[in-house]
Amino acid sequence: MAGDRSDSRRGEGEHPAHGDALDAALAALRAGGLVILPTETVYGLGADASDPAAVAAIYEAKGRPRFNPLISHVADLATAERLAVFDDRARKLARAFWPGPLTLVLPIASDTVVCDLARAGLETVAIRVPAHPMARELLARFGGPVVAPSANRSGRPSPTTFADAVDETGAKAAAALDGGPCVVGLES
Repeated sequence: MAGDRSDSRRGEGEHPAHGDALDAALAALRAGGLVILPTETVYGLGADASDPAAVAAIYEAKGRPRFNPLISHVADLATAERLAVFDDRARKLARAFWPGPLTLVLPIASDTVVCDLARAGLETVAIRVPAHPMARELLARFGGPVVAPSANRSGRPSPTTFADAVDETGAKAAAALDGGPCVVGLES
């Protein structure tokens, strides 16, 4: 992994979303770095969705074509509503299934911070609220959208364990959060 290796190995009784690993991941996002993070579906390779250089680093790390938009992950519906235009139907879906493995593709809000590269130039944004507590805490502390496609090279199986995520993209990540195995195992 680029820089210092941080994971969530912790002492007994310590909350899994606290400690040095979360602080390192937050600092990496704020500095424009990439972070491996768990979701309930698969491990993601995350970056600040408003930072074109950080988003470009994801495309490079994955070998992903830039015409393929990225999903923006946020901590809650209120944050999502600042990025996208929700009609009644979208809001009902979000309330019913978030947090969880549902991605909504919605028109961008006029003042969205999700950069053009993350949206592949589209006037829509793919957005979701993951259910994994460690991801949600990181997103809440970050305060904005984090694009986080699966933490693998494009065309390879999506990682559902921390070890697989680190093997796939760890050399490009500034920090990594070990949230245990993913329970769903399929992308949203």
